[in-house]
Amino acid sequence: MISASQALRFAAVALALWWSAVTQVAATELMLDDSRLDDRQRRISFELITQVRQHLPPGFLSALERPVELAWSTRLPPQVIGRAGVDGRILLNRRWLSSLVVGERVDLFAARNHGSLQAELLATIIHELAHLYDRARVGPPGQQMMLRRCRWQKNSVGTVGLARQCRGNAERRHTFSDDPRLLDLAGWTEQVGGRGERFDASDQPDRSPDAYEQTSPAEFVAVNLEYFLLDPAYACRRPALHAYFARHFGWAPASLPCDQGVAFVRGGLSDDQAAVGSIDPARVYAVHYLLAEPNRNWASRWGHSMLRLVICAPGRDPGPDCLLDLDHHLVLSFRAFVNALQLSSWDGLTGEYPSRLFILPLSRVVDEYTRLELRGLQSIPLKLDAHQRAALVRQAAQLHWSYDGRYYFISNNCAVETLRLLRIGTADERLTGLESVTPVGALQLLDAQGMADPAVLDDRRAAMRAGYYFDSHRERQEAMLEVLEDELGLRFDHVEQWLEHPADARRALISQVGQRGAAALLLLEQAAHDRQVLLAQQALLSDYLSQAEALQEAGMMMQALVGKSTYFSRPAQVLDRGYGLPQPEEIAVLEREASARKLEWQALADELENRLPDLLAPERRAELEGARRNLALIAERLRALHRQNGGLTLP
Repeated sequence: MISASQALRFAAVALALWWSAVTQVAATELMLDDSRLDDRQRRISFELITQVRQHLPPGFLSALERPVELAWSTRLPPQVIGRAGVDGRILLNRRWLSSLVVGERVDLFAARNHGSLQAELLATIIHELAHLYDRARVGPPGQQMMLRRCRWQKNSVGTVGLARQCRGNAERRHTFSDDPRLLDLAGWTEQVGGRGERFDASDQPDRSPDAYEQTSPAEFVAVNLEYFLLDPAYACRRPALHAYFARHFGWAPASLPCDQGVAFVRGGLSDDQAAVGSIDPARVYAVHYLLAEPNRNWASRWGHSMLRLVICAPGRDPGPDCLLDLDHHLVLSFRAFVNALQLSSWDGLTGEYPSRLFILPLSRVVDEYTRLELRGLQSIPLKLDAHQRAALVRQAAQLHWSYDGRYYFISNNCAVETLRLLRIGTADERLTGLESVTPVGALQLLDAQGMADPAVLDDRRAAMRAGYYFDSHRERQEAMLEVLEDELGLRFDHVEQWLEHPADARRALISQVGQRGAAALLLLEQAAHDRQVLLAQQALLSDYLSQAEALQEAGMMMQALVGKSTYFSRPAQVLDRGYGLPQPEEIAVLEREASARKLEWQALADELENRLPDLLAPERRAELEGARRNLALIAERLRALHRQNGGLTLP
């Protein structure tokens, strides 16, 4: 027999256990206000709630602050499907209830991709639950309001971040929409030197499932949670975000199998390569920091940062020999897309140029820098494991299809964006907090963190043989210039002085050289010709507006050429369906459209090149035609000397 006091204690414990169970159930409840529903409306509404529960991650509802009640309302604006109130209720627009009950097809959601009315309502409830989940993880209501005000406080340069008086609460932020990793993936990029401040708009507007995700980080979370839970292809279309949500919940819904490769539109006009390519992350043997060395031009005086993907040729197992497969290597290069016809230093400083991620063949990049710009290329291996390399490739592909940023020569240039891609793509802790606005400085930071080893360049000849260094043609041209100086008794301070020498003055030397000098002269004259072509193009681009009618017509052709070339850097313009990384059903459309645009671009470029000499100022045309004539005369001189020497070739 127990005493009365023991009985009272036992009853109190039992009551406490019962109350705990009741409150736990209540806290996880998703309820329906059915007071104004008939039996059919009530049944279809409960079916909708059941579907919601089936799609939510385990423990999702238990993380909310209170039970959630759903109600059909006549007070919502016509275009609003549903909305979560401050009281934790979710209101659904009653205008759709009758259509839902009878299964009527409603074509009202062209901007969204969920399909049927039932799917849209299901997505809407999940979307609003995501907002409640996001709010519940902040803390007390007072802290919620404070952090919301802090989060969206702008400063004078258009960035957002915590105000000084709010920074003390920064460590207590626990929402999705405040998580730096999520903001990185979503495209709310951090400002260099801004102490956590970020731009007030996402820089990834393309290939979006719903433009509403661009309005704020909170809406980005809610929209993407819809697709994470409802679209089996989400893991293939937005793999990094899928991994983020799966890691957060410790769970992921069933997904479709994904292709190993990721599609991209190939930059450049090589006839022997398709317009659309694919990168298999498993075949990327290494990633190099690729540095174009500085030159004297104002826009290039700090160098240029890029990443080189060392991709193995088909049939070759990943290993050091993949460094020999140069034709398969690709370069990731952030560049200002200059859609105006002249480069403005002020526009570059103020962010008027779009910043795009180009994916280019290594051979084109080497030719561009070493032959045309006379700049060497350093290719420094980065210490990344296979998982990091694969994640980096997927993040680069995501940016290739979605990114449209602003290029600032000082604060958001190639060095800043390359470091950001490395940090977000690899999630390597060594990159946290690293900032550099110069390409050389970025390499020094990577070296200091033990991620790069510039020592591969210590032996320059060995580096060139191994593919770690691509030398500028300047050294070859200077060597040829020394041959001419020795043979003819000439003296030039540097190779640029020779290249700036008038074409008719260079022509006078052709008849004076022997076979060795003629060979040297051929290489130098080819460089002079290439330089004249570049100068002619630049002159035409910068002066066409003030010239005659014929030149204005050429300017229109150049504007069209620039416009048609945007698909190299912003390939989302080629596809009008889907979101995220293109999937197999979209790639066939992409290949047809990109190939057609490439042919149009080539035809326009060829037409403009053929008309170029007739559109130039007389002195510029004379130099260009003079260089072409010199090349023909040097070739003729070499043939004559070859015959005189009995057909013998140079040693």
